[in-house]
Amino acid sequence: MRYLFLLFVCMYAAGLSAQLRPTHVYLFDVRQMNDTVYEFAKPKFLTAFNPNGYNNHPAFFSNTELYISSQLPTENQPELYAFDLEKLTKTRVTNTPEGEYSPFRMPDFYQFSAVRMEIAGRDTVQRLWQFPVDRLSNGKPVFKYIKNIGYYQWINSRQAVLFLVGNPNQLVVAEVDYDRLTPIATNPGRCFRMMPDGNLAFVVKSDYAPWKLVKKKPMATNAEPVAIIDMLSGTEDFAVLPDGTFLAGQGSRIYKFKEGTDSNWVQIADLRFYNIRQVTRLSVTQGYREFRLAVVGAE
Repeated sequence: MRYLFLLFVCMYAAGLSAQLRPTHVYLFDVRQMNDTVYEFAKPKFLTAFNPNGYNNHPAFFSNTELYISSQLPTENQPELYAFDLEKLTKTRVTNTPEGEYSPFRMPDFYQFSAVRMEIAGRDTVQRLWQFPVDRLSNGKPVFKYIKNIGYYQWINSRQAVLFLVGNPNQLVVAEVDYDRLTPIATNPGRCFRMMPDGNLAFVVKSDYAPWKLVKKKPMATNAEPVAIIDMLSGTEDFAVLPDGTFLAGQGSRIYKFKEGTDSNWVQIADLRFYNIRQVTRLSVTQGYREFRLAVVGAE
């Protein structure tokens, strides 16, 4: 049984490091005109440096700095890149035998984190690492013993929500000081985000019913998640704006949903004009009514 689990984890990691379909990251300045009209302007194609490769996991470190994970066709693993959106420059942040993805700025702002695919003999071990923003050291693991981390989201400087790859996958809260785990959900989607009201929003996936976007206080162990809305069919990625509005993509379209305002998902953009046919991950800056949106899309 242990062998089968290790095989599953290795296959999952191999899938991350051997993406076949090229993906790209696009940037838009967005202005909310009213409850249903959003203006998309100043489009930028950020990943022209890797036109036939894998580009994913955008994360804003500030309004003018965006990190992504990219894998060039000549390389075996993804590496992190930083974009200065004012100077229009690109910097390679990591250059290691291991692969790094899912960068996020940590709550103390002096460090950032990423999932690293470490090579351990014939196995690949996925751990969460932290690095100084000034890049003056090579970083260190956040958790000494917790492995098989697929994705994550910081709650505060001492706690993070982790997506643990397994059979089934699990969503847990991990405490940095103790490597202690508190279960949240089973069979979650890969995207989960903290909401302005302190709830954690995540997707509950099912083989027999529509996937549901739900919310829950991360440490409320005895509380059941509260349903927000059914997700768009086949969609598990979303972003959350400072006013609690959710953004999600399906095909070439971007939709929004806000509790108490919308009864269903509302289309706010169609990105076919930019040759974006399949929207997946989204990342936003924290502006009210005016913000930047990074979109991962495939042609």
